Amino acid sequence: MLSLVLFFGYFFQTVILIAVWYTFISDLFNRMLSELVRRRRTVIQSKQIDLMWRRGAKEDDLHSQALPVENANNKESFDPAIPPQTPQEYLRRVQVEASHCPDVVVAEIDPKKLKSKKQAVVSSLCGCLPAPNGMAPELHLQRKQVAAFSSLRQRIVRLRAVHKLNSQDIELPDCEDEQGWRLFCLGQKHCQKQNEQTDSKEDVMETLQHGVDYAKVGMPPFLSVVSRMNQMMVIAVLEHLFAWFQESGFVTELGCWLFALLACLEKPLLPEAHALLRQLARACAALRASLDSPEDERLSALNLLICLVARYFGQTDLADN
Repeated sequence: MLSLVLFFGYFFQTVILIAVWYTFISDLFNRMLSELVRRRRTVIQSKQIDLMWRRGAKEDDLHSQALPVENANNKESFDPAIPPQTPQEYLRRVQVEASHCPDVVVAEIDPKKLKSKKQAVVSSLCGCLPAPNGMAPELHLQRKQVAAFSSLRQRIVRLRAVHKLNSQDIELPDCEDEQGWRLFCLGQKHCQKQNEQTDSKEDVMETLQHGVDYAKVGMPPFLSVVSRMNQMMVIAVLEHLFAWFQESGFVTELGCWLFALLACLEKPLLPEAHALLRQLARACAALRASLDSPEDERLSALNLLICLVARYFGQTDLADN
């Protein structure tokens, strides 16, 4: 009885092994067969394409016809002054005109006209005017200025909220009021033109601190003032003061305000701020190139503005090397 049980056990085990091997071999055979069929089809298609091109298949044979028009006779003549009467006639004229066009067109150029003695001078938009000898700051000084400026910006971020809450009731001009901002920042000392709102703003500025007439000398860029300015106002005021810079030149009060606005300008720069900073750096470099002496009091401020725009705000092509 035991021997019979062992016999059937070995028998069923053998049957299972044979079934597993058969399944594995049949699956492998099917995969090999499908791969051979795929390769065969690829070879046949490549031979058909090669045979087509060897027989000189035209481009018209590879694309379906877009419009149902009969092949025009190349010798067919028509009067160009008379417009076609039907769509079929128009298409036939197009075919005739296309058949008369050469496959390759070569332009006839007179070599004498290319040998012109005139030379076009194109001014580069990159870089600033180089500084005169002895007026450009050294590289290690520029790095120190950038590091100090970065620390100042971090302090401004921490103190800005506090000064914004504790700021005095200072009435700021409207964002688009260019003349108002000029009077507010630079005062009557540098801005002779006044508008109708000047008197009321003078009263506000005169009451800020006793003994100082900010209406005449201009409001300094206190942190309590710039902390109330958002980014759009910072860019707008920077644009107003840069316009005054181009019209009237550079003064100490203007340099203080430009430095303060750069300290409040957030990164990454908006496109309008990016273009404005580059214009500012170029204007400072142009003014620096016109200075007569390294002892000019405006030189250090101009170098600082160029350094900050180039080194801190990433406009390295404008930097002093």
